[in-house]
This record gives sequence, structure tokens and C-alpha cells, in this order.
Amino acid sequence: MADTVSYRPKAGEIPTQPGVYRFRDPSGRVLYVGKAKNLRARLSNYFAPLHTLHDRTRRMVTTASSVEWTVVGTEFEALQLEYTWIKEFVPPFNVVFRDDKSYPYLAITLQEQVPRVLVTRNRAMKGARYFGPYTKVWAIRETVDVLLKAFPMRSCSDATYKRAEQTGRPCLLGDIGKCAAPCVGRISKEDHKAIALDFASFMAGNDARYTGEIARKMKAASTEFDYESAARYRDQLGAMEAALSKSAIVLADDIDADIFGIAHDELAAAVQQFIVRGGRIRGVRSWVVDKELDVELPELVEIVLQNAYEGDVVPPREILVPALPDDQAELEQFLSNVRASDSAGRVALRVAQRGDKAALAQTVETNAKSALILYKTRRSGDFVARSQALADIQEALGMPDAPLRMECYDASHLGGTNVVASMVVFEDGLPRKDQYRRFSIPETTDDTDSIYQTLSRRLAYLDSDEVRNAQDAVELSLSEGEVAGDETKRGKFAYRPNLLIVDGGQPQVAAAQRALDDAGITGITLCGIAKRLEEIWLPDSDFPVILPRNSDALFLFQRIRDEAHRFAITYQRQRRSGDITSMLTDIPGLGPSRVKSLLKHFGSVTRLRAADREAISEVTGVGATLANQIYERLRS
Repeated sequence: MADTVSYRPKAGEIPTQPGVYRFRDPSGRVLYVGKAKNLRARLSNYFAPLHTLHDRTRRMVTTASSVEWTVVGTEFEALQLEYTWIKEFVPPFNVVFRDDKSYPYLAITLQEQVPRVLVTRNRAMKGARYFGPYTKVWAIRETVDVLLKAFPMRSCSDATYKRAEQTGRPCLLGDIGKCAAPCVGRISKEDHKAIALDFASFMAGNDARYTGEIARKMKAASTEFDYESAARYRDQLGAMEAALSKSAIVLADDIDADIFGIAHDELAAAVQQFIVRGGRIRGVRSWVVDKELDVELPELVEIVLQNAYEGDVVPPREILVPALPDDQAELEQFLSNVRASDSAGRVALRVAQRGDKAALAQTVETNAKSALILYKTRRSGDFVARSQALADIQEALGMPDAPLRMECYDASHLGGTNVVASMVVFEDGLPRKDQYRRFSIPETTDDTDSIYQTLSRRLAYLDSDEVRNAQDAVELSLSEGEVAGDETKRGKFAYRPNLLIVDGGQPQVAAAQRALDDAGITGITLCGIAKRLEEIWLPDSDFPVILPRNSDALFLFQRIRDEAHRFAITYQRQRRSGDITSMLTDIPGLGPSRVKSLLKHFGSVTRLRAADREAISEVTGVGATLANQIYERLRS
């Protein structure tokens, strides 16, 4: 393999000014667009020796046949040009967030002489005021139906409105008081537009002003014994309060902000956006995409914001994000320019540190993580996708049959202590939790030795029906709701796997192959998955197997690897907790209840080990003498 690509320009040819660069393939298609404060410094990273590049970057660089750049005056101009070119060329190696669904919005057509309120998914109506997006159509329709009692504006179609004008008879909504009926002259078009503007202002977050004003009018009418007007104001106030009850109050009523949460891994990214206006959550938006190149969180934030506020979407003055991008100032200027077309005020990007905003940001992030998990679960539950993944794995690894049963192994330890290993099983691309196993490893030299010991113990069961009751036999985990079947109750492993997977690269694969050779086992395919580059390593192979980043095969590999890691970590934490419990109960005067109080007070074993004598003595039932004994024992 060559050290670099043939089209690499000479270092002196690349300018050092800010600019935007494009990689093209032999047919001229733009593969990737990027920006840089210093073009020479940025592009030199792509033309480093190929073996040092990240796998996905290497694939992009080797797929391209040329690179070109455009020098601009400032970093802000580079940001604008990059955004324009990504939208124009849609490069396959750029992360472009596309919504996987069309969200409903509440729209008020203020550009019309007689404005109309409607629920729509069309964002192309010029001059219309949009609110949302919302996750449920029925919920926003219900809100509109309630608010029409307080703001009786037109909600009928143009055809219905014209028919009412011609006949002089209003529709049903006009008869029941949910429309002021400008079609038949009950109210002037100017007064009707004022109602529409009030409706828009209320939806924009100025609800406190309207509810207070209606409440004052109701009391004034009641004082003057105008009970008919007071009843009408009462109904309007009730309608407003009913609509407001459907949106949660999360922040102060003078705060307008968008809060973003992002959860991502090597293959996908999930975004969650909460739209807060007037301190209330007015809309929620979420989307998930597959990633092509490896992108860190700050760069993801920049990409998300550029795509979230395209078109007619106007950003608020405050945007809360999980991390600030490197070019924060330029991005704020970019978003401020977008906002300036609709309303004044500079946009500020912030990371919430404390208080209600931080709590809400944590909620948004939790939703993003749940969305990513749901996306992966649904993808793995697709029978067609699983079948394709198994077929692709069979072809990529040169297996005689599809890997209908796969076993994955991972080792875990804490500073060389409490060494454990896990075995998870996937059959037909789905987890079989009743067949998971976990291993305790009393002594080991490193991770490769742990893998060798684990595989050796597992392979010993392939051709034996005897139940081993020795202390080092594997233990069935019944945690997390995992239920044991008849086979596992007998302490046996299930049938022979088609594919053994270890978490790691060449050293771990070599150790696993040694365990297979020592056990005399043949006919089982072995591979390892290296997490950093998501490469698949085979025994005695100088180069890894590279699976496409968006392939179902790589997704299945990643899922079984992550499940093995989770299962090992869970067991390792249980062992650590058990170790410190048994250690503490040996101290005279410290029984199980006080040990439980200690762990509950500090929240974790790590915090308890780091605590000083004074902090330990603050626990209920633990005095200074006992605290000193605990402190000394934890450090012995």
C-alpha cells in the first residue's frame, strides 16, 4: 500500500488562509466538503501516511481522485460557503441530517387578507407564521379546537369561505362561536386579522398577558352586572388555560430557547430538539442518521444546527447544546443572520451548567439516547435486515454457512483486579439472554491471557455432556430479568457456534486461535472486532476485513460486541461491590445494615474508597473510632 495518494498536492501549493475544500471522485462527483481556518494545515491531515488515517477517512481519500479549494476572507465566510456547498452537492461522506418523518405544524396565514389557522406539514407557504413542530397531529388539532373559543378566527378552507360569502350563510363554526364569521360581515376583516395576530402572539409565548387581560375583563364585566359578557370571558379564559395545560412549564415564562441533545456512536447519531417558548415546551423534533466519517460531538453540534435552521425555521435568541463547536462565534453570527430576516436579536450558543436549564438539557439528552437505542432495536428487529447481515458476514469472512449462532467474548477488570469475562449469544441475529455466561478469572497476565482462559473453559464443554460443579465453572446470570431455560438449569452450554467473536484486534484473535488449537477444535470461524476503527480481524491476517459503514453486517457486529462489553462490565461491578462488602463486614461492629448505609450514603464504591475519616464518620451509626477502622481497612 502506498504511503499516500497520487493526487496529493505539494505543501507549498496549498494556501494558509481560511477556505473551503472539496474532494472529488474520478467522475467529478463531490465526495466531501470541509472548511478550515488554515487550508494547508487542515489538508495535510488527509495526506498523512494511509495506514495512520482513520478507516473511514482513508476510504474517502482513496475513493477520491482530486482535491480543490477556495480561499475566502474570513472564517465566517468559510462557514457560509461550506453550508451552501453541502446543500448543493449533498456529498456522501458529509453528515447530512435528514428528518425521517414529516412533522405537523400549526400555521397562521398572516399574509392573507382574511388569515386562516390550520394544521399542516407544508412549510412552503410564504408569509405564514409557523409553530411547532409537534409529534402528534391529533394533539395540535385538539389544541386548535380549544383555542378557537378564545380566538374565534377562520379555520375553514378557501372554498368553504367563498361559498359562505356567496350565500351569506356562515358555516357551523360560525354558528357555534368558534369563528367570528368575517365571511358574512359579523366582524370586519381588519378586526379579524387582529384576532389572528393575537392568536399568533399567544402561541409565541405571550400567554400570561392574554390570560391576565381576559381575567380582568371578566371581573370588570361581573362588577358591572354584565353577566353575559363575563360568561363569555370566562369561557375564553377556560379555553386558554385548557390549551396551556397541554404544554408543560419547564422554564421561566420569559424564556425562549431551543435545547438540543445528541447521542452518537461510531455508526449513528440521534438528535432531540425541545422547542421552548414562553417557558413552555411548544414542540419536539427528533431524527436519527447513519454516520459515514468519524465526527466528534462539537462538530456534530455545528452540523445539527446548520440543518435544524434551514429554510424558514427561525432560531431563538438562546440555543442550548451539549458541547460548543470550535467556531462558536462564526456559527452564532450565521444563525443571527438567519434570525435577522424575521426578528431582531443576536443568537447565543450555550452549554447549560446548572439549574432548570441544565435539568431540561439532561432530559433532552436522555431522550436522544433512548431514540438511538430504539433505532438500533428496530433495525436489529428487522428480519430482512438481519438475514442480509448474516449473509454479508458469511461472504465477508468466507464462511461455508451463515453464522446462525454467534458467541462474543469480552474481558473486563479494574486496574488488574476483579478480572472477569463475558460470553453473549446471538441466534439468527437476535440475543439469547438465557444462554449468556460469565466467567471469573482468578489470575491472569493481560487481556490476551484472559481471552485464552475464557475460550479454553468454554471449548471444554463442546464435546462433553457432564455438568461441572467446580468453583471456576461459569455462572449463569439471572440479573436484568434474564430467565434460565431447561438447558441452562442443567449448567450446560448450548450447541456448537458457527462464529466466535472476541472484542479486540490481532493480539486477542491470536490468543483465541491458540485456545482453539490447544482444544483441538476445528470447523468454527473466529474473528475479532477492533473498536477504534470497527475493523474485523481474522487469524493470521495482515489486513482487516473492512465492512461498509452503513451495512447491517457491521451494525450486527457492533451490537453483539457492545452487548458483551455491557455484560462483562455489569458482572465486574457486581464483583467489586461484593468484595468491598465482604471486606467491611470483617470489621468488628460493622454489620450488613451499616455496610448498606455506607454504600447508600456515598453512592458508589469509588467514592467510599476516596472518602476521608471525617466524611465516613458522618454516616448514621458510624462514629469516629469505627470510621478510622473503615478508613484504614480500605487502604490496607
